[in-house]
Amino acid sequence: MFDNICKYLVQSYPEDFATWLLGEAVPLSQLEPSELLLEPIRADALLLLAAEELVLHMEFQTAPDPSMPFRMLDYRTRVYRRYPAKAMRQVVVYLKPSTSALVYESAFEIPGTRHVFEVVRLWEQPAEVFLHSPGLMPLAVLGQTSDRESMLRSTAAVIETLPQGQRGAVAASTAVLAGLVLNQETIGQILRRDVMRESVIYQEILAEGRAEGRVEGRTEGERALVMRLLTRRLGILSPEMHQRIEALELTQLEALGEALLDFQSPEDLQAWLVQLG
Repeated sequence: MFDNICKYLVQSYPEDFATWLLGEAVPLSQLEPSELLLEPIRADALLLLAAEELVLHMEFQTAPDPSMPFRMLDYRTRVYRRYPAKAMRQVVVYLKPSTSALVYESAFEIPGTRHVFEVVRLWEQPAEVFLHSPGLMPLAVLGQTSDRESMLRSTAAVIETLPQGQRGAVAASTAVLAGLVLNQETIGQILRRDVMRESVIYQEILAEGRAEGRVEGRTEGERALVMRLLTRRLGILSPEMHQRIEALELTQLEALGEALLDFQSPEDLQAWLVQLG
């Protein structure tokens, strides 16, 4: 759900994101991942906006991912293959506060190769900066502030000043992202549901909620598959490792599934889990 909301905001307000990340309102058009032959890489997580001489690549993450540096290198080489004359800015935006060392990684390194990208931790960005553009307003509650509830109230007040055609979608997007840091009761008291219902995206959010049970089922299925593959490759795992894997989210389980072929021993798995934070 959080990925979909971020995609919606970027696709609806590309110049707001260009101004924030590039420093100027560069006209940007969406670049379809299918143009880069991205399979089997997770094309659903890829946000690419192209200008005449530049490609802006954004990744929005709620949880740390050990495979992120390699993914950024992989995306860079694929874009270069298709558009060798274009420069590329790559930005990973972490939405939810984390103490993991992974959210500070900004380079992929192996002997003879080093690729760098940018990292933005929203909780370190001044929240007020996001209140000046409708596409960025939903990020304000995730920014640097001593009082998130008060910041959500400030955001709601600014949303009320938007044209009717924008108001509902921005309010609904704000409500979803605020769920990363505030409880639903507080969000419901601050953001007007009648305003959100004006927007088509609100109906999509409701559909996402109804599908949440199916997502949970997919998560459990992915977890069971990963556990079978790990047991087959590494033998019986310790209770501590079982516990760590039980706590992983779907995107982390997918990353673990991609990484497990590199594991030669339980110690490799332990190192991967420690790196995850």
